[in-house]
Amino acid sequence: MSNEPLADERADVRVLSSELLVQGHVWDVRRDRFEFAGSELVRDYQDHTGAVAVLALDADDRVLLIRQYRHAIGYRDWEIPAGLMDVAGESGLAGARRELAEEADLSADRWDLLLDLFLSPGGTSEAMRIFLARDLGPVEHEYVRSEEEAELVPRWVPLEEVVEAVLDGRVHNAVTANAVLAALAARERGWRTLRDPESPWTAREAARGERSK
Repeated sequence: MSNEPLADERADVRVLSSELLVQGHVWDVRRDRFEFAGSELVRDYQDHTGAVAVLALDADDRVLLIRQYRHAIGYRDWEIPAGLMDVAGESGLAGARRELAEEADLSADRWDLLLDLFLSPGGTSEAMRIFLARDLGPVEHEYVRSEEEAELVPRWVPLEEVVEAVLDGRVHNAVTANAVLAALAARERGWRTLRDPESPWTAREAARGERSK
């Protein structure tokens, strides 16, 4: 039995070919042929640009949730502010600041890194970085919410209440669930588990087309 700390491990797999099957507006569908364990395998996956999310926590330990329509599931689900890393050269922290302003009209004076996720590693390259934002205040911006975002409904909910909603099966969004459970665990540890919000984001190195170059 290994005594090394538990950690995901980067794999050096030889990609023989990479074919773009569908070029989408935000993400693509790609087919890779690669060598693995003495065999040649073919896998199709969603080649994603990556995303960030923000758990905004106010002075009363309330979480900002946003109700938004999601067509793929046919639900208006409750989410924390989140968005795609689709601005060239933008850091994860800069993307998080942008999303908090655009979706919630808020800024934050205190930022910490809460969690890093692979959202569905069996079928997409999407990496998600979740930040904890505190010391909140209003901010002005020129972004105009449209399409599904035009119908956003904000709600401030105590952290424990959101956790109960997740555990009770009333809130299903994976990013929201992971974020509030991680925040509750971090708070119980005196926030010692929080990390530098500008930590290197190596998990995004496989984002949208990088492995095919």
